[in-house]
Amino acid sequence: MLSFFNRKGKSDTDLKNDGRESAVSAGEITGDAAASSNEDVTTALSLHPSLTVPKEQMYVLRFLNNELPPLKRNQLSLSGIEWNEQTSGIAVSAFVRNTVEREISLGEVRLLLLNEKNELKARHTFHLSELGTLPADSSRPWTFIFPASSVDEKVELGKENWSIAFDLTSRQHKLELDPKWEESLPAEEKEKLKKIVEQLGDPQKDELNFTGLSANALENGNLTVALLIRNGYERNINIEKLPLQLIDAAGDTVAEGQFNIGQLEVRANTTKPWTFVFPASLIQKENADLSKWSVKVTQK
Repeated sequence: MLSFFNRKGKSDTDLKNDGRESAVSAGEITGDAAASSNEDVTTALSLHPSLTVPKEQMYVLRFLNNELPPLKRNQLSLSGIEWNEQTSGIAVSAFVRNTVEREISLGEVRLLLLNEKNELKARHTFHLSELGTLPADSSRPWTFIFPASSVDEKVELGKENWSIAFDLTSRQHKLELDPKWEESLPAEEKEKLKKIVEQLGDPQKDELNFTGLSANALENGNLTVALLIRNGYERNINIEKLPLQLIDAAGDTVAEGQFNIGQLEVRANTTKPWTFVFPASLIQKENADLSKWSVKVTQK
């Protein structure tokens, strides 16, 4: 995990922060809206819970962390320590720093490795959930392995003034499932949903829309509607109440009502499937033709 403690020919005391600081607004990565601030924040060293570090190495990590400059409030930053070539690619050690006033967990994120001229040496997608939960105002050391297939051998990478950075240029829209769906949905159904989301393409920027998946009448008189909630914003959206109108192939209103969801979060640049059940009491048209249908969000 911390490969820079396993180097040949160098002692731990030789370590220094050779890379540059690369900070972005936390909302760019998490999708959460957070007010910008000029407040300077010093980040405290935080180790992954599964990591055990000897006293001497802990001293080195504290020293390196104390050398880092303050960040502004509500930022995420990658601060490079050093990189080393390995048979599998390039191992890059860095501090992952969080100045949001709460703990956060990161998901799938694409990172860049840049040389001192900001030329791209490597690009790779990492599952940052492996970092664990990052406490508020913390700095967590980590080693990222850029596989050989992601490295541009034509680009020279010096040992100083390089940087590891978040890639904000390719925020690919993707499917996100609620934990209950993730647990209960068969793998083939998940794959079908992924393909549907890919075929639909990205929603318009700064747009929230609803795309129908299925509509079925139940034996008890209720009617279920499965929708894809598509978030084209660069921030997470929480839905508490949603007034919906179901329209059939003839253009008639089949059912209409307001759903009090509580708090349904749709993360930035993601599509989340959700099922809504119209009770029989809200059905306005019996035996509706649902071979073609649509839903509208009404104004309530």
